Amino acid sequence: MTVAALLDRAKAQNVTIATAESCTGGMVMAALTDIAGSSAVVDRGFVTYTNAAKRDMLGVRQTTLDAHGAVSEEVAREMAEGALDFSRATLAVAITGIAGPGGSEFKPEGRVCFGLSGEGFATETETVEFGALGRDAVRRAARDHALALLDRGLSLIDPKTGKQPEQPRKN
Repeated sequence: MTVAALLDRAKAQNVTIATAESCTGGMVMAALTDIAGSSAVVDRGFVTYTNAAKRDMLGVRQTTLDAHGAVSEEVAREMAEGALDFSRATLAVAITGIAGPGGSEFKPEGRVCFGLSGEGFATETETVEFGALGRDAVRRAARDHALALLDRGLSLIDPKTGKQPEQPRKN
């Protein structure tokens, strides 16, 4: 599915989108907003590169960061849920990972964790091991995977209830 088709489908379902990005630094939001008319669907994007930004902007708990580290499905879950809570969106995707270079034995380069949260369905998380493809390739692959997750999220949201909240759930 193209990004334009994704946006058309979201618009038809009355779904609005937010993103919470770490290792991609806004690449998902850039892909969405590159398409004319995206303002009918895109609410906002959070670039939360540091742990402090994840806490301050999305409400990620310090206890979660301490217990699991920033690159974890638990943090991706809280990022996605925070993107919904602090926006007017009805669908959110989150990305946190190690684009490289670097990584460790336990968290290798190319490991990216994703969260998908939306109105009317339980938050989903997953980890993808893209491998040591190099920083740019990992970031592009993570962007593309996040866009595919948004498409999946559209399948999970009831098109009749995809309406946008009047205000962010939290301030």
